[in-house]
Amino acid sequence: MNKQIITSFGTVAVGLILAGLILQIDPSSHEHDHGEAVAAETEFERGPHNGRLLRDGAVAVEMTIFEDGVPPEYRIYAYTDSKPVDPKTVELSVELGRLGGIVDTITFKAENDYLRGQETVVEPHSFDVKVVARINNKSHSWTYPSYEGRVEISPEAAEAGGLKTEIAGPTKIREVAVVTGRIVSDPMRVARIKARFPGIVRELRKSVGDTVAKGEIVARVESNDSLQTYAVTSPIDGNVVMQNVNVGEAVDDMPLIEIADTRRVIAELLVFPGEVARLKVGQAARVRGIGGEVVAEGVLGSILPTTQAGSQAVPARVMLDNADLQWRPGMMVEADITTGERDAALAVRMSGLQKFRDFDVVFAKVSNTYEVRMLELGVDDGEWIEVLGGLAPGTTYVTENSFLIKADIEKSGASHDH
Repeated sequence: MNKQIITSFGTVAVGLILAGLILQIDPSSHEHDHGEAVAAETEFERGPHNGRLLRDGAVAVEMTIFEDGVPPEYRIYAYTDSKPVDPKTVELSVELGRLGGIVDTITFKAENDYLRGQETVVEPHSFDVKVVARINNKSHSWTYPSYEGRVEISPEAAEAGGLKTEIAGPTKIREVAVVTGRIVSDPMRVARIKARFPGIVRELRKSVGDTVAKGEIVARVESNDSLQTYAVTSPIDGNVVMQNVNVGEAVDDMPLIEIADTRRVIAELLVFPGEVARLKVGQAARVRGIGGEVVAEGVLGSILPTTQAGSQAVPARVMLDNADLQWRPGMMVEADITTGERDAALAVRMSGLQKFRDFDVVFAKVSNTYEVRMLELGVDDGEWIEVLGGLAPGTTYVTENSFLIKADIEKSGASHDH
C-alpha cells in the first residue's frame, strides 16, 4: 500500500507557485527515443538506427540503447564514409559518469552488425558519456552529456519550496493490521444531567455546542412538590452534545442535557475475524482521519469480548489525547495496528515516493542537484517502505514535497519514453 502523506491545501498551493517560479531545470536534461538519450534542449544528428551519431571526420559511431525484451544494453554501430564497418574490426569502450562520481564501464563484443555492450545500462539513464574507439587502426574519442530526471535547485529555492531530505539507511518495518472505525466519546467523560426532583423547566442556560464548566448552572427547575426553583449544575467540564428538553416542559428522571468532555476520546475500531488473532492489548496503533488530515499515536487499550451481529467484526479501542479537539465524535478513522516488526537493510519514507515513467522513484540529492532514482520495492508499513534495489545506502533523498521536482521535470520535458 503506497500511501503518500497529504499536505494541506495552502502548502500545496504555495508549493505549486514556487515550482513554477524557482525550480530550474538542468539545460542538458533529455528524453529517450528508441532507447537512446536525447537532449531536450538541443537536438543531435541521428544515424540509420535512430541513435545519436558521433562523427570524427569520415568515421562515425551510432549510439543506441536496446531494451526490447532484455535489460537495457548499448548497441553501437560503426561507419566509415557513411558505410557500415565490420564490428569485428572495431575496439570500443564506454564510460558513464554518474551523479556523485560513480563511473560505469561498458565493454563490447561484436554481434551481427553491431557492437553489443556486455553490461546492463542501469537506470536512470543519466550520465556523462565518454566513448573511446579504434577504427581502421586509428583512435577516436567523444564525450557528451546525456541526462534525465535531473534538476539544479539552489538552497534558497529548496527551502522556499519546502524540500526536506533524509539519508537512506536501515530501519524497522512494522507489520500492521489495517482497520477502520470511528471516534466516540469516552463514556467516563460523559454526563447525562437530570433534575433532582420532578418539575417544570423554567430556565435552560445551555444548548447544543455550548461550552460548560464544572459547577456551572445549566438549568433551573421548579419542583412539583415545593414549587421552589432549584439550580441544576454540571459535574464536569465539556460541551453540550445533546438537549432533550425546552423551557416549560415537565421533567422527571429523563436527562435534561448531555455533556461530553472530548479532551480525550476513543477510536472504536472494527476488527474482522481474520485479523483478531494478530491483535493484543498494548500494541502500538497509528490512527488517522479517513482524509489523512489528522494523525495520532496510541496503544490498543481493549479488545471487546463481543461481535457485531451483521459483520461479526470485533470492536477494539484506542484511547486518544484530544487536547486540541481535532478528533470529533462520529469522525471516520483508519488505524494501523503494529503486530510485529522486521529489519529492512534499506528503506525510504513513503512520503518521498513519486511515479516517474513506469517506476516508483525518489529523488537523490548531490550538492544542489536532484536526480531520479528508480526503485525496486519490498514491504511497507504506511510510513516506511523497503528498498530492494535502485538506491545506494547512504544516499540523501527528498522526503517532502518531491512532487515539485517531478512536476518541474515533466514541465521541462526532462523525462523520457522508452
